[in-house]
Amino acid sequence: MKGIVKVLFIALAGALVFSFLHFPLPWLLGSIFTVLISQFAVQGELSWPPILRNTGLIIVGVAIGQQFDLSLFNGMGLLFLYMAVLNIGLIAFAVILAIWTTKWTGMSLKTSLTGSIPGGLSQFVLFAEEEKDIDLAIVTFFHIIRVVAVVLVIPFIVSGDIVTDGGQADSFNLWLIPVFFLAACSVWVGLKIKLPVAHFLTPVLLVIVIHMFGLEVPPIPVSLLHVAQLLIGAYIGLLLKPHMIRLPKKVLMAGIINTAALIVVTYFGSLAVQWLLGYSFATSFLSTAPGGLDQMGLLAAAVGADISIVTVFQLFRLLFIFLVVLPLLKMVTRKMIKS
Repeated sequence: MKGIVKVLFIALAGALVFSFLHFPLPWLLGSIFTVLISQFAVQGELSWPPILRNTGLIIVGVAIGQQFDLSLFNGMGLLFLYMAVLNIGLIAFAVILAIWTTKWTGMSLKTSLTGSIPGGLSQFVLFAEEEKDIDLAIVTFFHIIRVVAVVLVIPFIVSGDIVTDGGQADSFNLWLIPVFFLAACSVWVGLKIKLPVAHFLTPVLLVIVIHMFGLEVPPIPVSLLHVAQLLIGAYIGLLLKPHMIRLPKKVLMAGIINTAALIVVTYFGSLAVQWLLGYSFATSFLSTAPGGLDQMGLLAAAVGADISIVTVFQLFRLLFIFLVVLPLLKMVTRKMIKS
């Protein structure tokens, strides 16, 4: 409990300082930054249970489901083509990065491939645990440094394109209580059917179904979305542990270069999406950025990007990773082991 209270005060202090300095998304970025830095300075254990992060994800999931526009699926054919081309291009670039990483650092190609391809953190770490000859510590570092960097850097890139700071209300409507209760219960179903990022995606789908039945979900107060950002931010801040920087210097540099290169490539990809489809820069960049579905959805809700488009793009990438990339990666690693 002491560790949780420490993290809470550190995260809150960071959020307030970032608010005072007028930084974008202070409740998310402030909590990530101060919790991340505090691990290298504060004595004693710092703790943040996953249930707190999951609570934040449920709140954000309800907010995104509430703003999801089903009319997006009317022109899904062309959108599907763009998403396929973008993801195939991104994966191809990640493979080139992995080959360069192997040559520069001397790590195995299997390890660099597993670490370089952007996708779900937990899924790739689990894959690394199951496979032989993959350095789990390196894969974990590569994916965690990408998550932290993407969430910290991208808000500053899109800050000039922020429409709103999320939320549409200042008061709490009591009808939100049964909605949140149903959303929390629905997560069990999502976990049972192994839905990716179940704590986030199941509430999104639940609220969409509620809307399809002609019922309205009350708007979520700005203050509650700030709480959700803090709950998620504190968790992300604790992902990068001090012991991870004990990896060889070349591996640490490769992880940082890898992340920077992916952000640059997706930046140019977002400009193409903006030009071809006419989306705002924030919507285009968050749709193509190498982050997770939950993190990019949270940022979309916070900066006023088109939540529907960002969610569909990121969900497509997640499913592409699950259904195409991971099976191919398994097949390639099996062949490498045999040879």
